[in-house]
Amino acid sequence: MAIYKGFWFPIEFDEAFGQGLVMVGEVSPDNEYQSREDRAAGRPARQRVDEVKAKRASFEITLLADVQPVPTTSEVLPGMRPIELEGLTAEPKVAGQGEFKYRSYMFRAAGFKAA
Repeated sequence: MAIYKGFWFPIEFDEAFGQGLVMVGEVSPDNEYQSREDRAAGRPARQRVDEVKAKRASFEITLLADVQPVPTTSEVLPGMRPIELEGLTAEPKVAGQGEFKYRSYMFRAAGFKAA
């Protein structure tokens, strides 16, 4: 039996990120695109539900939580803080284009571990 598309498997933080992670920027909602007409009509922006994007040199981690998670560590440089995630899952995917495809992962987490 093969792993079906969309399967998330739990993974320990240290196994996925052996050298650790540094958060650059802040936690923010990922809102859906809002057309000019929607903005003119005063419609509120809706937050996306579990749409995930990843980049090869960095990771966008989707935090699946009822409330916005807050990192518990302090900044080591302006805008950069070491973090550790809890409730981490990974989903294998194929990334790249044409003959330059490679295996990648989409990561999701429940929140930040306490410092």
